This record gives sequence, C-alpha cells and structure tokens, in this order.
Amino acid sequence: MINMNQWKTLKSEYVHKSPYGNIRKDTCELPNGVVIDEYYVNEYSDWVNAIVLTKENQVVLVEQYRHAGNDIYLEIPAGKKEKNETDEEGIIREIREETGFVSYMKPILLGEFMINPATQNNKIRTYLLLDAFKQGEQNLDATEEINVQLMDFELLGSLIKTNEIKTQLFTAHAYYMAKIFLSKKQ
Repeated sequence: MINMNQWKTLKSEYVHKSPYGNIRKDTCELPNGVVIDEYYVNEYSDWVNAIVLTKENQVVLVEQYRHAGNDIYLEIPAGKKEKNETDEEGIIREIREETGFVSYMKPILLGEFMINPATQNNKIRTYLLLDAFKQGEQNLDATEEINVQLMDFELLGSLIKTNEIKTQLFTAHAYYMAKIFLSKKQ
C-alpha cells in the first residue's frame, strides 16, 4: 500500500444544523499544497441495521416512502441510536418499534462500515437477529409510516439480485453478509 498523508483542515464552519444532521464546510489543504475552499461534509449519527430472521427463515422487512429517492422501498429495520444506547440496544429497540418483532437471542454483529467517507462522517453497524417472533405492535414516530412484510430469505436474495424490488444498498449488503455468515454456520 502506498504511504498517503491526510488532508489538513484549515477552516471549518457549519452551514446547516438540524436534528437530522449537519452540513459542515471545510477549507482543506491537500498534501500537494492544493487548497479546496468548499469541501462539504454531511455529519450524521451512526446507524444500526439488521437482517431479522424468524424460525421459519422469513426475513422481517419494512416498506416505507423515502423522500430523497421519491419512491417506496423495501428495507431491513434500521435507525440511529438514542443517546446513551449501545449499538445492540439501539438495533433491538429499532426492530421492536418498527416491526413489533423481538428475539431471545443476542444480535450477531456482521460488520461495521463507513457509509460514504468521501462526504459523510458516520458508520453503520450491521447485525443478524435470529429466531425473531412477533411480540407486539409497532411503536412508530410521527414521521414514520411503515408496513411490515415477511419474505423467504432466499427469495429476498433472488429479488435483490434481479432488481425486482426497490431497496437500498444497506439492505442488499446486509443480506449478503448474513448469507455468508449463515452458510459458514451450517
């Protein structure tokens, strides 16, 4: 690997702050001396998501409208952690709130990744939750409208591969990570 140097931040200011995220404008000096006057960084909270599987090998999915994508998407449960929550507590809460599903098993960490380190500062931790079952009703925020769907695990993979469902990268990525983990377990 080639030895590389980090950029120097010469100046930093916020152009927007909100509960959903911040936009920061940095002035950066590259190792070769070039200065970028307007490098925008989107600051978001870290996220958690999970492939949730029932004993019947059904994936618990959430269907919801995504404004930036201007469409309805089928995704795995996900969200940001609340203050003072661990990642595991956050994903268990998100699953329960969005779907009403729970499990007696501990979430299995599949991986942690930067979302888009070119323009965002946050990470996502992806989990697998096995033997999930419906325990209660959804407990949605006022800004959420979510339909819960169950789908055979293998069918989900086929629909992702053939682009027959509208989903996002994190659902596809989590699916394949879970598939690899489960194949090694057998």
